[in-house]
Amino acid sequence: YLIKVYLWTVLVFILAKVAFMLFCREGHEFTFGDIFQVVWHGLSLDLSTALYFLIVPFLLSIVNIWYWVNWLTHLLRGYYILISLVFALAFVADTSLYPFWQFKLESSCLQYLDTPTEAMASVTAIYIIIRILAFAVVSIVIFCGYRNIYLQANPGSTKSKCISLSLHLIAIPLIVIGIRGGLDESTTNIGQVYFSQNQFLNHSAVNPLFSFFDSLDRSGIDVVNYDFYTEEECKQITDNLYFTTSEQTDTLLTKQRPNIIIIIMESCGGQFTEIGGNPEITPHLNRLCHEGIYFTECYANSWRTDKGVVSILSGYPAFPITSIMKIPEKSRKLPSIALSLQREGYHNSFIYGGDINFTNMRSYVMSTGYGKLIWKADYPESEQKSARWGVKDETTFATLLDEVKKDTTQHWMKTLLTLSSHEPWDVPTHVLEDEVYNSFNYLDNSIGQFIDNLKQTPAWDNTLVVILPDHGYRYKGINEDTRLFNHIPMLWLGGAVKEPRIISKVCNQTDLAATLLGQIGITHDEFDFSRDVISPQYEHQFAFHTFNNGVSLIDSTGFVAYDLDAQQIRAKEGSNYQNLLKRAFALLQLFSKDIIKK
Repeated sequence: YLIKVYLWTVLVFILAKVAFMLFCREGHEFTFGDIFQVVWHGLSLDLSTALYFLIVPFLLSIVNIWYWVNWLTHLLRGYYILISLVFALAFVADTSLYPFWQFKLESSCLQYLDTPTEAMASVTAIYIIIRILAFAVVSIVIFCGYRNIYLQANPGSTKSKCISLSLHLIAIPLIVIGIRGGLDESTTNIGQVYFSQNQFLNHSAVNPLFSFFDSLDRSGIDVVNYDFYTEEECKQITDNLYFTTSEQTDTLLTKQRPNIIIIIMESCGGQFTEIGGNPEITPHLNRLCHEGIYFTECYANSWRTDKGVVSILSGYPAFPITSIMKIPEKSRKLPSIALSLQREGYHNSFIYGGDINFTNMRSYVMSTGYGKLIWKADYPESEQKSARWGVKDETTFATLLDEVKKDTTQHWMKTLLTLSSHEPWDVPTHVLEDEVYNSFNYLDNSIGQFIDNLKQTPAWDNTLVVILPDHGYRYKGINEDTRLFNHIPMLWLGGAVKEPRIISKVCNQTDLAATLLGQIGITHDEFDFSRDVISPQYEHQFAFHTFNNGVSLIDSTGFVAYDLDAQQIRAKEGSNYQNLLKRAFALLQLFSKDIIKK
């Protein structure tokens, strides 16, 4: 009986792998042989995970040795209904979320249940209905398999019962060892199933249930303490990489205290601009790059909006797992551009067409110096529904322009976070055939119109406009294994800019805070991890990036990306990648110690 239950559970896991590969195959090439390799290499994790779900039947089987009662059947049936629902939910969720996230199911998805409307904004009603039907069908199929495995009453003699009990007792250490993954120091982990340079095949081999439960102790609101080196070794590696003052700064601006607009573009990585060889997608941005200060070697710190926004506005690095925006007791202690400006008499406002409560954004924005918030709820209901995520970009840009025109305060900063360039790519224009490219073209057009309109206002001459994305986007083979995924455009425009210029120094989003404040003569000693890239002190040029439980580093010598789950290098460029990896580990350790102290 127990062997049948165990084998059916393992078979379910194997079939789920095959289904995952077939349903998530878009953009991923593989052969029949690859399917076999995925099943084979993932089997060890499946065998271990299946043992967890054998524990209840195992214990009830021991009870059955000595006496049989009808409630055993009912209890087992209830248990199989429960795990059938859990399995089906995990498989359907994993298969549905992977095309968006490009990593296996984990507990971070629970954080978005607080705002289900926003979480569902990327998909259609038909999409949800199909998933509900799939969940129902998969649940029924799994349960039917368990229902046909019967636990029989044991009418044997006392001797046979004692033998049966002995066999069960012998099985206990075997089950424990199987769950643990053997007797070695290393226990069962996700990385053990990785076998290929093709990350899709590695991810396909991972059991989504194990991935989810394993991630519960390192969710997005938990702080992970990274220890790669001794404290002294870490200090030696990271010493002099960051500085908090600006000396002999080259002047890029004509104004000491300009008004400031920061435009954060949703997902608009360099692959959608001339950086990635796609000038037709964002012609306005490409044109504007020649009118202002263009940072050609800027890189994103992260892969999600909640992390990228903090990197931009607070000059604070992103983490592979932890999202500091989702930890209000820590995020409110962060420095920010807005707070620094507020102390100098600036009035700050934040505009977002979506739900400002998503990922604790309201808490972060309010506690870091923004006195005025404009978000979805401030628009008419018809505008709130103009896009799945909320108010479309052209409307929020119109709001930003109106706010600029009517602001009579002496100094102000306004920040706009766009949202239209996001799944499901529902924008009102249809210029390009590719729906993803078309969405970024719509964002580009909205920016171009806004800048052209702003130029016609008296505010232009005293305004600095900073434009950069929150992160890149995985599309057409561009992902964390490529430096292009993190490569982003950063552009400074406005009448406050002295002259067009190209800054080719390698830098991060986090460096905006120190560079901007350094240019307008405001101290930035609170920003421990933001560097003024214009200052002569900026000698160690590099860009740090994290992805889902991974880290990468870029400098003039090359690039390296490392998967912390698999404990292996995912991608590398240049011969200096080992030194880059060493620095990446030390920086991650340094940053984790800092967030723990907050």
